[in-house]
Amino acid sequence: MAITALNHVNIVTEDLEATRKFYSDVIGLIDGDRPSFQFPGAWLYIDDEAVIHLVGVEDQPEEGTGTIDHVAFEANGINDMIEMLEGREIPFHVRDVPGREIRQVFLHDPNGVKIELNFRGAEVVAARETDGELEAAFSS
Repeated sequence: MAITALNHVNIVTEDLEATRKFYSDVIGLIDGDRPSFQFPGAWLYIDDEAVIHLVGVEDQPEEGTGTIDHVAFEANGINDMIEMLEGREIPFHVRDVPGREIRQVFLHDPNGVKIELNFRGAEVVAARETDGELEAAFSS
């Protein structure tokens, strides 16, 4: 047996609408079809996969883990993402992965769940070159 992909992450939330909007409007997932469960919720998709399942509750349950450290997504368009986050005044921070063409953007959803967005390849190389030019201009 081998694990081949992330199926989904389930998030229990007291603010279903804000959480749904965060994952669709900020992260860019598609708010889509969900079975007719007897409790409120939403499923958010990448292509045909419902990767985030939300469950609306009035009070957070006392049992369970109480937290998810983070949920990571592959992404593209890092400059557009940063511009959008700044425009919406959503706090975030950026980190480069040493020795890899990966730049990560970290932010939090309305429930405090850390979101990691991984940007790879040519756009990361270009961004790093621009950063280097800016650093050189400020240090001279």
